[in-house]
Amino acid sequence: MSAFSTPLSRKLGLTYPLVAAPMFIISNKEMLLACAEAGILGAMPSLNQRTSEGLRADLEWVRSRTDKPFAINLTIGLTNPERREADVQACLDFEVPVMITSYGNPTEIVQRAHEKGITVFHDVIRLDHALKAQKAGVDAIIGVSQGAGGHAGTINPYALIPYLRANLNVPVIGAGCISGGEQVAAALALGAELAYMGTRFIASSECAAPQAYKQMVVDSTHDDIVYTDQISGVHANFLKQTIPDSFEAGGHDAARRWVDIWSAGQGVDTIHDIKPIGEIVEDIVREYHDAVKRLAG
Repeated sequence: MSAFSTPLSRKLGLTYPLVAAPMFIISNKEMLLACAEAGILGAMPSLNQRTSEGLRADLEWVRSRTDKPFAINLTIGLTNPERREADVQACLDFEVPVMITSYGNPTEIVQRAHEKGITVFHDVIRLDHALKAQKAGVDAIIGVSQGAGGHAGTINPYALIPYLRANLNVPVIGAGCISGGEQVAAALALGAELAYMGTRFIASSECAAPQAYKQMVVDSTHDDIVYTDQISGVHANFLKQTIPDSFEAGGHDAARRWVDIWSAGQGVDTIHDIKPIGEIVEDIVREYHDAVKRLAG
């Protein structure tokens, strides 16, 4: 498949301007490696390892197998400060190519990352948060739109992506309902420099999600997605079949909620099978080129 790129994807050394977004619990080191080898940026939350020692072991494992870029997501305000510091230091020690920050002020992390030549993305759902992150020195903003899996915003991507692009001086990364090549083409047309995709990669061989979760993603449509703050206290999108009728927000501990109640975005509509990440990327790239060809008449 022919490569295609943007200034940001070229800066990172990616073959394609695609990111497999970090997904709590289910992203893993195998996904990081498979994405790197497929020419896209794989990402994993640092907290997917129970300890910082476990994270270090994962980083060593990935580093020993590829010299291509990958990313680690650090949830600033949701992480115990001691654990957060240990995870940041692990990323610095292994010179993780990209750090993705969320839920807090990234200023200190950006300063330390830039000393090591590490690129930092920060995810937001609104312009005011994006402007604060830009002031903190981040290299790109992830605009998380309506319909995204996990914690999502309420602004349609057709509005959010160009709005952020018009009001920021750093590249914008588009997130929300991007699950195929057509949506990638649309996101790039709106001005995004990378397409940030989570739900499509749940249905991958490498993903740590249970097989039943993967199959539910394949079998579902947007009508099966519920946007609620009852699970984690912050609005997010979930597969409604997995939400108990009598669910009480205080009845599960935070981690168990995400194990038992499965998240996905409205992009499930265009996901039809479970396959290795390398094949998923080939499909997305083919769909992208077909869409561009159609636009060219």
